[in-house]
Amino acid sequence: MSVPFIVAAAQSVSVAGDVQENVDRHLVFLREAAVRGSRMVVFPELSLTGYEWTVANELAFRDDDARLAPLRDECVRRGVTAVVGAPLRFNDVVRIGALALGPDGTVSCYTKQYLHPGEDSVFVPGSGGRPISVNGTTVALAICADTGYPEHAAHAASTGASLYAAGVLITASGYDADTALLQGYAAQHRFAVLMANHGGDTGGWSPIGKSAFWDEDGRCVVAAEGTGAALVMVSRLETGWCGEVVTLR
Repeated sequence: MSVPFIVAAAQSVSVAGDVQENVDRHLVFLREAAVRGSRMVVFPELSLTGYEWTVANELAFRDDDARLAPLRDECVRRGVTAVVGAPLRFNDVVRIGALALGPDGTVSCYTKQYLHPGEDSVFVPGSGGRPISVNGTTVALAICADTGYPEHAAHAASTGASLYAAGVLITASGYDADTALLQGYAAQHRFAVLMANHGGDTGGWSPIGKSAFWDEDGRCVVAAEGTGAALVMVSRLETGWCGEVVTLR
């Protein structure tokens, strides 16, 4: 029997502008997920700083940033890929990004292509990024508003991705519409979809949590019940996907 492929959405709660505290919180998620066999852990949009526009320029990361060292080391130690959210600096501009920290110590960048209204006062649109490979599975990344554009999901499918992984910030008012899109993409493109939402207030917004996973038929396999720190974990077995929610302190 083949070994299950296990991935997780980290429904983390960020402390505004406190990178060190947020790194420590990310480590808790990584360790718990790794103990449970996860090969990839996806965090929400701007998880390392919180969704905090006012400090994004000051706290912006580069892909070789020393502040990432504890996370990179943990990924190597545990054999896990972590996709963490952070503002990323490119010369004199800052983009909303996701850094994929690999089990081999490598770091790759994805930058948000489609900005929410108002984000352009601080951030510059990004160019996306190549899919990543996790234990032989091709994973396409997305950040929040990217998922509102069908062409983004279609491009992900064209790359051969079998998993579409999104770090987001979604509130109660947008949850039904946004998750309906993700469910539709899963069924249309025949790929699985993993969505990691914030588990607590950030940047003046109140995310609803409810991080979730949809299989290739568009069926919601598992979702967190609401807010709070939690791991939404899914396993691909020979008979299909199954999931569980692990509550963290």
